[in-house]
Amino acid sequence: MKTMKRASGTIRKRQIKAAALDILSAEGVKNLSTKNLASHVHLSEGTIFRHFHSKNEILFSILEDVENLLVTKLRKIASEASPAPERLHKFICFHLKYLFENHGVTILLFSEAACQNNSELKTQLNRIFLLIRQSFEQIIKEGQKAGWWNGSLSSHHVSSLYMGIPVSMNIEMYLSGNTFGYETFCEGISHLVLLLLTSSDKKMAFFEKNEIR
Repeated sequence: MKTMKRASGTIRKRQIKAAALDILSAEGVKNLSTKNLASHVHLSEGTIFRHFHSKNEILFSILEDVENLLVTKLRKIASEASPAPERLHKFICFHLKYLFENHGVTILLFSEAACQNNSELKTQLNRIFLLIRQSFEQIIKEGQKAGWWNGSLSSHHVSSLYMGIPVSMNIEMYLSGNTFGYETFCEGISHLVLLLLTSSDKKMAFFEKNEIR
């Protein structure tokens, strides 16, 4: 009789972090405990502690994933050589897709940080927030310099407006449940931001080329 191989430490850690996000999303921060995590991944609490020494260590590991898998990718998109409108569309849709697939992770962790009044978690979240915002502003400024967008608009104010969009998406995801349509939301938001920014002489040419309506 064959015995099942034990999952590797990397896989176990990934399972534990995924369960933590599931709990935060479905049950709220008050129910994120090692006991509940152990139940979700069918492990003992002792096994949980072999992989992570504390609940906070789990949260910081999730933040590390966000930086490696989201922030790094967004910074690369912002630095590509393609026209600014194309980069902006790609940036927005990658950002929102990542959050959609990960239960709006940054908003969940912000709620946890606020609930715990965890200054270290807040500091790390603020760093990620600023890095994403800087990448977004980079695209805006380069698009303005190239004449795509209205140069009188403040890139800082536009980025403030944009950084509120994930919060709005999280609310819609929570209220609509399985009926939330990520693709429709992404295309609609991207179109709206581009429409807000684009100078009139470039607007129709870009939208017609990319068949954006």
